[in-house]
Amino acid sequence: MPRQRPVTIRDVAALAGVSVGTASKALNGRGSLRADTVERVRAAAARLDFRPSQAARDLHAGRTYTVGMITTDTIGRFSIPLLIGAEDTLGGGQISVLLCDARDDPIREQHHLRVLLGRRVDGIIVTGRRAGTRASIGTGLGVPVVYAFLASAEEGDCSIVPDEAGGARQAVDHLLTVGRRRFAHVTGPEHHQSARVRADATVARIAEAGAELVTAPLYGEWSEAWGRQAAGILLAQGAAFDAVIGGNDQIARGVGDALREAGRPVPAEVALTGFDNWDVMTLASRPTLTSVEMDLTGLGRAAAGLLLRAIDGEPRPGLHRHPTQLVIRSSTVPS
Repeated sequence: MPRQRPVTIRDVAALAGVSVGTASKALNGRGSLRADTVERVRAAAARLDFRPSQAARDLHAGRTYTVGMITTDTIGRFSIPLLIGAEDTLGGGQISVLLCDARDDPIREQHHLRVLLGRRVDGIIVTGRRAGTRASIGTGLGVPVVYAFLASAEEGDCSIVPDEAGGARQAVDHLLTVGRRRFAHVTGPEHHQSARVRADATVARIAEAGAELVTAPLYGEWSEAWGRQAAGILLAQGAAFDAVIGGNDQIARGVGDALREAGRPVPAEVALTGFDNWDVMTLASRPTLTSVEMDLTGLGRAAAGLLLRAIDGEPRPGLHRHPTQLVIRSSTVPS
């Protein structure tokens, strides 16, 4: 039997024929409402057996209009776009974001968590410098938590991550569209979740399309140096490839430099894609690099939206995937 969706404040409001705000005030004894309105809302709540969560009760008792963001991304490569996106959404409700850098230190992270809870923040967003899975920061915190860019290992937590597999498929499909059929894939460390997810999706989509993967994915470092080295390996093998899919932009730029030096121009002979759409790399590459954009700012907006829903008593637990977009430049389509 499918699990029944929990009753929310919106259900009560709909049955009573009032707004969510009015229903909330009636159930919490706030505001100046007519007696018949309060009675109608309470009757609807009783009929639906509505039981607000402890977190919702605490938040309705007094909002601080602040949200905490805990990150391990010291340089801000991923957390700053997320922060900007979250502030885009939260700013509309005059909610401020308090950013805390945990630096991959569990003790520091717990300290930040205690401080945020002591300040009675309305919710917390947890993020980091790489996609993947991490341990939950805790249970029974009294405030909702959303994990963004990385996922919580607890299935009951709310996590939103970029659709990396979808981005890899977009890159393959684009290369097929421009006539490429013999692929190589150069990516980061095999133990890294993003490298595995992107490689698995790349290999599967190439096979589905009936195209050729000229060699098994080449795993290495997330660096230009590895990209140059991997291109040398491909050329030494004599593999007849006409497209290379880089696991990230640094790798792809290194591949492109090595191919150019070897007399294999991009994209005339070899089309090339990256991943992350980091403009420091993509726009400085020669030619400019086609890359998968993870839309971290949009992901931050979506994470904040999920947090607001949870604050309003409508949590959406589980793993949510945020769509990616391929940004096409001269490395695949000559300008």
